[in-house]
Amino acid sequence: METKLAGRTTEVVISPLTPTVMIGERINPTGKRRLAAAMVAGDLDLIRRYAREQAAAGATVIDVNVGAAGVDEDTFLAEAVQAVAEEVDLPLAIDSTRPRALESALKVAPGRPLVNSVNGEERSLSEILPLVAQFGLPTVALCMDDNGIPSDADGRLAVAARIAERAESLGVPSEDLVVDCLALTCSSDPNAPSVTLEAMRKVRQELGVNLTLGASNASFGLPDRDLLNGVFLALAIGVGLNAPIVDPEKARPYILAADVLLGKDEWAMRYIADFRCRQAQG
Repeated sequence: METKLAGRTTEVVISPLTPTVMIGERINPTGKRRLAAAMVAGDLDLIRRYAREQAAAGATVIDVNVGAAGVDEDTFLAEAVQAVAEEVDLPLAIDSTRPRALESALKVAPGRPLVNSVNGEERSLSEILPLVAQFGLPTVALCMDDNGIPSDADGRLAVAARIAERAESLGVPSEDLVVDCLALTCSSDPNAPSVTLEAMRKVRQELGVNLTLGASNASFGLPDRDLLNGVFLALAIGVGLNAPIVDPEKARPYILAADVLLGKDEWAMRYIADFRCRQAQG
């Protein structure tokens, strides 16, 4: 199953048979005081810089999220999307839960962006999913509903299946759903990562859709997070993750290595090219 995205000039295909797509996560003010302050001030320079840096680090899609306190998201999201689209020609992921902000941003986004996101809550299904259908775009589908995030894999599969059924009723095909089974931190629940991995395996097996994940959530509250994130990424790619939301500079080596070992990088060409690049940079 292929999920097709496009930027100004670049097309990206998310598929089980193609190399892992990296969605750059850095344009998100959560936990980033400097970025949040710039967004509140209406300053787009840091957003532009993060877009360039992530593209240079190997991101193939750039996520754009401006959800900070004090930001008029309904207007600023579209401005941020335009700024990023001027800096890089990659597909964008438009990241908001506000229908008005999403609609404004989607009107100015070039190509075929990814909507991030819809979930199983009735408000999301009735307000966000129709926008996805109206614009004919792919969307991230979060495995949570009005009861929260299910604690077991079967519960998350059931939420994904309900979203898929509702999407189909609106004319959104299954190839335009990229399911996020949601990573929760193992510092508060030792079984959380294994539940997420099992949910991903079941969603891929039962629904056949492509998968995304904010993998770094699994390591929150623990030391040496980059190590944990890298190993978790590799495990997740092994069960079907093919479009993780990551900091590309930190995640790239783990993702490229996983792709080699899973036969998604023929003759290890991408892995070798990245190694040579890192050698040249010292």
